[in-house]
Amino acid sequence: MSAERADRVRSEERRERAERRARRESPEGAEPQGTQGGPRREPDGDRPRQRSQGSDLFARVLVAVPLAFIAIVFVDIGGAAWMGLMAVVSVLCLLELYRMLERWRPAAFVGYASAVALVIAARYGSDRTVLEVAMATLPVTFLAVILEGRQNMPTVAIAGTLLGIFWIGLGFAHAELLRQLPHGNSIVIDVMLGTFLADTGAYVGGRMFGHRPLAPAISPNKTVEGLFLGMFTAVLTVFIAGRFQQAWLTEGDSLLLGLTVAVLGPIGDLFESVVKRDAGAKDAGTVFGAHGGALDRLDAVIFTAIGGYYVWIGLLH
Repeated sequence: MSAERADRVRSEERRERAERRARRESPEGAEPQGTQGGPRREPDGDRPRQRSQGSDLFARVLVAVPLAFIAIVFVDIGGAAWMGLMAVVSVLCLLELYRMLERWRPAAFVGYASAVALVIAARYGSDRTVLEVAMATLPVTFLAVILEGRQNMPTVAIAGTLLGIFWIGLGFAHAELLRQLPHGNSIVIDVMLGTFLADTGAYVGGRMFGHRPLAPAISPNKTVEGLFLGMFTAVLTVFIAGRFQQAWLTEGDSLLLGLTVAVLGPIGDLFESVVKRDAGAKDAGTVFGAHGGALDRLDAVIFTAIGGYYVWIGLLH
């Protein structure tokens, strides 16, 4: 009996080793060899895949068009209406960020209040006022974290809070500052159009021509081909928009603005991807359903609005 048991044990061990070896050698996500047709493959020319891409692009446009229309209306109105939109959007993006960083235990209320204060400072003050408010958030955040008794990693809580304030709060404050500059309403529209159309161009370029991953460790779906088509779309969009404003916007200035959008937009997109990957989140939120949250849609604009402000104020002077 002991010999039979030994044989059974050896047989079980051999079977387990064979199963482990098969799992290691099989490609990730492939169906077992015993299924009908063998491992499932998705060729580039697969018809269902093309329909899915087309419907996904249509859904993206369906979300982007009304949002762009609303933004243009508020840009045209300006004043308190634009300020209010920037404050609301910044708080919404911060809400999504602090939910992702919940384990960091950020002082969320301080972040929301600071973001609103930064936008108000941009509306009724100047860039110096915005800087003063931004610097005041550091001691306020520290006091909030300590008074709430967050003895477990308070430095991380402070860092998480300030990340939202300086990334999102300052970004939308600069959108308010840009709107107040001479011809600022048109420049804001140019920057937004260039950013949003570049995102669509990068998506289409990646789907149609993408082969080389851009940053697989950060965002596996982004490709080098998509990046270049998106950048080209940004420069072309801002340049064409500038031709309707040629009374005060030169070709060189519009090209410089377009190049700024082309460079900073993808950086803003990758920046949010790093934050999401670190937080273990696929999307920042669910405001737009399968297309993610407000931060997913506006991550690039936060960077391009800041760049657009400093480029335009430099060109004015």
